[in-house]
Amino acid sequence: MANKTLVVIPAYNEAATIEEVVRGAIVYADVSVTDDASKDETPAILKKLQKEFGSKLNVIRHEKNTHIPKGIQDGMKYAVERQYDWVITMDAGLSHDAAYLKDFIQFPNCDLVIGSRTSTVNVPMYRKFISWLAAKVMNYCLSRGIFNLIGDNLRDCTSGYRRYSKEMFSKIANYPLESVAFDFHMEALSIVSKNKGTIQELPIKYVFSNSSFNRKVLKLAIQFAKKLLLRKWKLIPEYP
Repeated sequence: MANKTLVVIPAYNEAATIEEVVRGAIVYADVSVTDDASKDETPAILKKLQKEFGSKLNVIRHEKNTHIPKGIQDGMKYAVERQYDWVITMDAGLSHDAAYLKDFIQFPNCDLVIGSRTSTVNVPMYRKFISWLAAKVMNYCLSRGIFNLIGDNLRDCTSGYRRYSKEMFSKIANYPLESVAFDFHMEALSIVSKNKGTIQELPIKYVFSNSSFNRKVLKLAIQFAKKLLLRKWKLIPEYP
């Protein structure tokens, strides 16, 4: 695929892994890292890598921590400004294997490709259950009709390893997001679905590492899913 691809990576205190992640990703595409007010050596490492890679590596620095939604959104805004055709989002840890970037880039044309975690390593059972339940809820929330329970029957609705088309990342880049943390991946999926975008999945292997997933993050995800349900049932107004 000759089209221009940008890998967007939100990062907060990722000194232990960010260099390996950037080096792995930049083999396949240009990279934009949003340093979300890191307090460790992440900024220094990124500065060193910028000197090495030049224009292939863009770094956005937040002076105040804004979490995943703003980090990815700012990367998407950069993609819009520089007229990229695709945006791929991935973690700053080592949970997402950069080797899959080739598969994402070569994947047939569609608006959203979700890296579906069909193979997992060291993922706690409770996390598997939460992901499974989230997929069931999201498929119903995004389905056409009250009685359509399975919708697109997506296997993995919360994976952050994804490829977005230009049309969709351009919409998300300037969207008044409601999400606060990992619920961004649910909101981004809902934006694509609301705009009748085509959605497919790419099987990937996911390695569980240090995670910032906690009760607060789970609560936010439940609250966002509740909003989608209430909107589907027309009990609250559409957003925005």
